[in-house]
Amino acid sequence: MTELAKKRPEFRNINAFKDLTTYRLPAAGWVSILHRVSGVLMFLLLPFVIWMFDTSVSSEISFAKFTAAFNAGLGFVPGWFFKLVALGLIWAYLHHFTAGVRHLWMDMSHDAVSKEFGKTSATATLVVSLGLTAALGAKLFGLY
Repeated sequence: MTELAKKRPEFRNINAFKDLTTYRLPAAGWVSILHRVSGVLMFLLLPFVIWMFDTSVSSEISFAKFTAAFNAGLGFVPGWFFKLVALGLIWAYLHHFTAGVRHLWMDMSHDAVSKEFGKTSATATLVVSLGLTAALGAKLFGLY
């Protein structure tokens, strides 16, 4: 055996409390995990999306009810909570869309895929999705 092979640590049993807390996930790993999380979030919030669509296009009265739910609340649920759920849905859609475009681009251009491209495209995905979410969230909460 070489000297380098002897110095390498050998992990047989990974301790979740000691080893996983020190592991740094690369940006591409975060994008991959958040892509799955955003897909699950959109699926779970599908009844909320259907309710929003139904109440916003049924009639003028239901649209007034829809806007009142976001401003004053509905029942015991305050309006800021509806806005927060809508903001989560906005983030989920934007992140899922931008990560999906990233995956499609990597699938179409196999020659251009490298470790550096994966890192920069993952960082760009995070920046674009969070930036667009912040802009739409500012509009949702009435900052402009």
